[in-house]
Amino acid sequence: MANILVTGSKGQLGTELRKTGFTLLDEVFYTDLPELDITDEQAVWNFVREKEIDTIVNCAAYTAVEQAEEEKERAAFINTTAVANLAKVAAAEDCLLIHISTDYVFDGTATVPYTEKDRPCPQNVYGMTKWEGERAIQKSGCLAVILRTAWLYSANGNNFVKTILRLASEKGEVSVVADQIGTPTYAADLAKVIVEIVAENELENTVEIYHYTNEGACSWYEFAREIIAQSGIECKVHPLTTAQYPTKAKRPAYAILDKTKIKRRYGIEIPLWQEALGRCLTALSETDKG
Repeated sequence: MANILVTGSKGQLGTELRKTGFTLLDEVFYTDLPELDITDEQAVWNFVREKEIDTIVNCAAYTAVEQAEEEKERAAFINTTAVANLAKVAAAEDCLLIHISTDYVFDGTATVPYTEKDRPCPQNVYGMTKWEGERAIQKSGCLAVILRTAWLYSANGNNFVKTILRLASEKGEVSVVADQIGTPTYAADLAKVIVEIVAENELENTVEIYHYTNEGACSWYEFAREIIAQSGIECKVHPLTTAQYPTKAKRPAYAILDKTKIKRRYGIEIPLWQEALGRCLTALSETDKG
């Protein structure tokens, strides 16, 4: 039995964790603003002690990559300072901290999938604040699992899948970057892995870093084409280069994560991204019907 605190529970991953659920013996506290402000260190101390929390799953994050270039302090407050607060409390109260990080900690210059041993070199504010959050955890001395993921989407919230479906329905024609390669990740699949890690609760080291995405790789253009193909919407998809679609935040051109470590450690089989997308589209259609 565990007393589990889930932060950022209204986001994509937090919502999927709520749907997946932990064991019946666990008591789970799903929090977001206003229930708990993790940027307030004293509030974190009070909550963890009052509820006798022994496991913290941090799904809270500032994820507006473009906006982060203009709101550096706010992004750092949520992605670094708040994470440091959680890590500090976890270390003092002997909690396990599970923290979600990102492929954006890498610069995207690799030609083979990034492993957990590769040195981060973020190229934008979002990636830098997430990496600094990772480092805060490592410096704290708490027991922690850092899960780096990429291209997260679900049937909830705002994400690439829902944006493409909306644009395809409204315009019948979309243009998408074709020279940035990565792997889409269905939040429901990541949630299941988190539940498994919590259930086992055994670490070989003080801090373990794992990479998790769905299997396979594609460009954003290929991802968009698959979304439209599986949804059955009539829409043309045109490829763009990164140069043709300039953004404030520099994106990694290659952001494929090697998942060998987590597969070996937990003996899991990871679904292909195309299959995972199909399940998400089914969930979306059921939501629309409901």
